[in-house]
Amino acid sequence: MSTWVDHRPAGERGTDEGAATPPTSEPGPPPSAGEAGAPTSGWGAVLRLLIGVAVVVAIFVATGLSALLIVILAIIVMVMVHELGHFATAKWSRMKVTEYFVGFGPRLWSIRRGETEYGVKALPLGGYVKIPGMSNLEEIDPEDEAGTYRQKPFRNRILVASAGSIMHFVMAFLLAYAALLVFGSPTSAVRVPISGFVPWTGHAETAAQAAGLQKGDVVTGVNGHQLTRPDQFTTVLQDSPGKPVNLTVDRNGQTIHLAVTPVAGHLVGTTEVLGPAQGKGKTIGLIGVKAQPQPVYSSEGPVRGLGTAAVNVGRYTALTVESVPRAIGSLYDSVTSTKAADQSAKTGTRPQSIVGVVDTAAQAEQQGILYLIEILIVINIGFALLNMLPMLPLDGGHVAIAVYERIRTRRGQPYYQADVSKLLPVVYGFVAVLMVVVVAALYLDITHPINLGG
Repeated sequence: MSTWVDHRPAGERGTDEGAATPPTSEPGPPPSAGEAGAPTSGWGAVLRLLIGVAVVVAIFVATGLSALLIVILAIIVMVMVHELGHFATAKWSRMKVTEYFVGFGPRLWSIRRGETEYGVKALPLGGYVKIPGMSNLEEIDPEDEAGTYRQKPFRNRILVASAGSIMHFVMAFLLAYAALLVFGSPTSAVRVPISGFVPWTGHAETAAQAAGLQKGDVVTGVNGHQLTRPDQFTTVLQDSPGKPVNLTVDRNGQTIHLAVTPVAGHLVGTTEVLGPAQGKGKTIGLIGVKAQPQPVYSSEGPVRGLGTAAVNVGRYTALTVESVPRAIGSLYDSVTSTKAADQSAKTGTRPQSIVGVVDTAAQAEQQGILYLIEILIVINIGFALLNMLPMLPLDGGHVAIAVYERIRTRRGQPYYQADVSKLLPVVYGFVAVLMVVVVAALYLDITHPINLGG
C-alpha cells in the first residue's frame, strides 16, 4: 500500500522486488524465462494470465462465492488506485518510476514502457510502485540521482508520499456521491419490508399471515406512528404479547391498515418458540415474519449532492478517528476473553485484518449494493488514515521525514537529508507492534468472524 523503499544495508540487497538494484541509464538484457522473478511478456504470457484469471473466476462462481469475488476485485482496484496516485504524482514531479505492479511474488506478466515496468504478480495481496531514492539508505547511480525522490523539492515529495491516501479520500467521495445520486439521502423515516414468514411448529399460519400480511408488504408505521428507528417495529411487537398492534402497510403503492396480535413466546437463538419462556429468557410477542428494517431515502440533486457527499465523507472520517481507542481496547479484550470476542463479533467494534475486511464487505454485498458502498467508503477512509501514520514503512513516515528535513534545512544551506538508519530501531518496533495487531485481528477474524446480522 505504500511506495517501495529498501532499508537493508547495501551488501544484503538482492534482485527481488524487495531489494534495490541500482538502475542504469540503459536497461540491460531481460532475464531468461527460467530465472526467478524474470519479467515475462508477449501473447503467451497474456494468454496464460487470462486463463488463470478465468479459472479463478470460475471457481468462485461455481462455489457460490461471487459476492466474495466482487469484494476482492473492488479492494484490488482500491489498492491499485492508491498506487496510481503515487505513480502519477511521481511522474508529474519528474521522478523516476521503475515498477508498477499488481500483486507480489513471482511475475505472471510484465511489459516495459520507457523506464517503467508494468505487470502482474502471482499473489493478489496488494500492489506497489517502485521509486528510487526514497531515503538516504539507497545507493543510486550518480547519473540517475537527479530523478530520485530524495532530490525533488519538498512540495513534490509531500505530494507523492500523500497521494495514495488522497486517492482513497477521492474514491470515498466518489462512492458517497454515486450513492446519493442513485439512492438519495437517508431521512429520519424507516421502512420494514416483509421478505417472508417464519413457520410455527403445529400451526398452519403465523399471526402475521392470519392478520393478512403478505410477502412484499412494507410496514411504514405502528399504532399510528411513523417508524423512525430500526428497532421500533420489533420492540413494539415484542412488548405487546396478546395485544393488537395496528400496522400501516404499503402494498404495491397503496396504503392499507392491518391489525396483528402477537403471540406470547420466546426466542431460542433465531428460532421462534411459542409459549412462556420458563426460565429461558423473557416472554415476548411474536408474529412470525422475516423482516429487515431499512432507512427511507430522499432524492438528491447532482449539485447539492457534491456538498452532501463531502459532509458524509467528513462524518465517516470523524467517526473512524473517534473509534480507534475503543477499537484497540476491544481487540485486547477480545483476544483475552471469549465472551468479549463473541460480543465484538456482533457489534463489529474491533479492528479487522484484510481477511475480516473482505468477509465483512462480502456480507454487505449480500445485504444490498448500498450497504456495500457504505462499507467500501469506510474501508477507503480506514486505509487512508492508516497509511498516513507518521512512521515508516507507511506513507506518513515519508511525509514526516520530508517535514523534518524541511525544518532542519537552513536558508542558503544545502538541503538537509535525514539519516534514516538512526530511525530503523523505532521502525522495527513499530512494525512489531503492527504485526501483533494484525495477527490478533486475523486470529479473531477466523475464530470469531464479525456478523453484520448481529
